[in-house]
Amino acid sequence: MYEIDVSKLTFEVTKKIRGYLQKLLQVGGSDLHVKANSLIRARVNGDIIPFSGEIISKEDALTLAKELLRTRFHELVEKKDVDLVYVFDENTRFRVNLFFQMDGVSAVFRTIPVEIKGIRELQLPDAIYNFAKIPRGMVLVTGVTGSGKSTTLAALIDEINNTRKEHIITIEDPIEFVHKDKKCIINQRSIGQDTLSFSRALRAALREDPDIILVGEMRDLETIEMALHAAETGHLVFSTLHTLDVKETVNRIISMFPPGEQNRIRIILASVLQGVVSQRLVKKKEGGRIAAVEIMFKTKRIETLIENGREMEIADAIEEGAIYGMQTFDQALLKLYQKGLIDHEEALSNATSKADMKLKIDGFTNETKAGQAGAGSAKDDDVFDLKI
Repeated sequence: MYEIDVSKLTFEVTKKIRGYLQKLLQVGGSDLHVKANSLIRARVNGDIIPFSGEIISKEDALTLAKELLRTRFHELVEKKDVDLVYVFDENTRFRVNLFFQMDGVSAVFRTIPVEIKGIRELQLPDAIYNFAKIPRGMVLVTGVTGSGKSTTLAALIDEINNTRKEHIITIEDPIEFVHKDKKCIINQRSIGQDTLSFSRALRAALREDPDIILVGEMRDLETIEMALHAAETGHLVFSTLHTLDVKETVNRIISMFPPGEQNRIRIILASVLQGVVSQRLVKKKEGGRIAAVEIMFKTKRIETLIENGREMEIADAIEEGAIYGMQTFDQALLKLYQKGLIDHEEALSNATSKADMKLKIDGFTNETKAGQAGAGSAKDDDVFDLKI
């Protein structure tokens, strides 16, 4: 009933949408939103803006779904939402989610650069390199949707690919960044196309001689348990969670399990969790966005706090762990402000504690002014006149 005769599709709607995708790329946007009976909009520098005065009809939105999915259209009808990757050209791909809503079909196109940027190119802290040197355990990259988790993970996998000789298996839905074998051999598996589920692929991965396993997202209890088991048995596991910071990440994992299991999971998590990167994208002064990153590395103190259910103290341990390369969100924001990358308002609006951030910014501003005044008076008094 829902089979599509591809020979009857003209792909005229897709051609029109490609024009908007080209515009999205030109302005450096991240997402294109196509909604039946609505304007086409885009997310640019974090804000949703109209991209034209044209309203896409309910019929055209449905036709777009048919043109993109072709013989897979029945999946959308049956499941009500479908993920796919749309290849725009040899340099650009888009992750697409098609779904039904009350007015018809909607589609969201997320840009996926073919080029994998390195850790330094992404302007991430140098401490992130240390995650690519960890031999075993679990490393989590967390943040809200659209915060750059996949981009950071791709940079980490690429760093390992350039520096280590390992077997890497990635399990993704869908595959976003495509990695070529360098020093490592990399097998990338897509949910639906190459395997049926994250948990099934994880179970199989343990029989496929992996050194490193990347799990695109830990969505359910079974996947989390399998990922913890993989980390326990000597593998390095990377994954993501939709959590705001390290404290919430630890709480989320433990709370997924029944109360009677939580103490056991605490002990396992405290043992295998090697680090967490939590990130938020903030607006730069000159345009574009940059990641403000909370970084936690495993220390004996962190391990003890997780084991004993003292997650509320983790932020203090991170703040005091600069010697290990750790930093809280507020410390990250302050550094970005001090470097002149973000303005006063952006630092305050994204801070965990606005009052503390204001005090730190005011203190930095006063120190800077005092330093400038001191330099000026020194020059006036010829303190730096080295003539003998």
